[in-house]
Amino acid sequence: MAAPVPAAVESIEPAPTVEEHWLANRLLAVRRFDEGGEPAVMLHGLGGTSLNWTDLAFQMAGRLDSWAIDLPGFGATPPPRDGDYSPQGYARGVVELIDEHIEESVHLFGNSMGGAIALQVAARYPDRVRSLTLISPALPGNRVRSANFHLPVLAVPGVGERLTARYMKQAPVTRVRDTLRTCYADTDRIHPQRLAEAIAEVERRDRLTYSSDAWVQALRGLLKNMVETGPERPLALARRITAPTLLIYGQKDKLVDPRGAHRVGNLIPDSRVVMLPDSGHVAQMEHPEYVKHYWEELIGPPWRP
Repeated sequence: MAAPVPAAVESIEPAPTVEEHWLANRLLAVRRFDEGGEPAVMLHGLGGTSLNWTDLAFQMAGRLDSWAIDLPGFGATPPPRDGDYSPQGYARGVVELIDEHIEESVHLFGNSMGGAIALQVAARYPDRVRSLTLISPALPGNRVRSANFHLPVLAVPGVGERLTARYMKQAPVTRVRDTLRTCYADTDRIHPQRLAEAIAEVERRDRLTYSSDAWVQALRGLLKNMVETGPERPLALARRITAPTLLIYGQKDKLVDPRGAHRVGNLIPDSRVVMLPDSGHVAQMEHPEYVKHYWEELIGPPWRP
C-alpha cells in the first residue's frame, strides 16, 4: 500500500525545550512531546540530537507520548560518567530512563547509531520494548558509501581529534548544511525553522569543551561494535529480538547501504522492511508522514476499552 501524500507545510510548531532527568548513574536531557498516549523513546544518530525526532514526534502526538533523548555527549546531555560510548553503554542509559521515569515498556525508535543502540535494548532487555523501529540502522555488513569512507580514519587515535578540531573551525551554518546534504535526499524539504533550530544547537554546543571529543569517542564505540564477534555481536543479537520490528531504509541513503535491509530483516523474527525510494538517511526528518504511516500499519489501531 502506498503511503499518503502529505499536505504542504507552511508553518510548524517549534521544538520543545529539553528537560533534565536525573537517573541513578547519569543525567539525560529529553525533549518530551505530548504527555498522552503510549510511551515511546527515540534515539538519534552520531552527531545528532533529540531535535532529529521533532516532526515525527509531533505527528505521533495523541498516539504516543514521545521521549526524544539527547544521548550522553550530545545535545544537552553531558558525557557518560563511566566513559562508555559504546552502543551497549548507551543502551544501559536508555533502560535506566525507562525503569526510573517511564516505568513501563516503550515503543523504541532508533536512527543510524541510535538504531544500533535500540537493537541492543530490544535484544538484551526485551521486556522493556513494545515495538522496535529502526531507521537506517548503523549495523555490520554495510558496504562503504561515498559519504562514510572516511569514518575509519577519524577513529584512529590522534588523527580523529586533529581532523575533527579542524572541521569544527568551520562556521556552524556551513557544518549544519554539510550534514543535511549528506543525510537528506532533497534538502529543499528542510523547513527554515528546523534549519534555524539546528544551527542554534550547533552554536550552543560549540561553547562546550567536550563536543568534538564525544563525537570521536562515540564513533570509535560504534565501529568497535560493528566488528565484534561471538554471540554478543549485533547481528547475532538481532535474532533475539521478540518485539514487532519495522525497518525503514532510504534508497538514496549516502551513509547506510539500503541493500543490506533484507539481510537484517531476515534475522529479526517478527520484522517488516520498508524501502523509501526518495529518502536519505533520516527518514523520520525527511518523510515523517511515511514513517508514521508504516509504523501504524505495523502496530495497528490504538486499543480502546
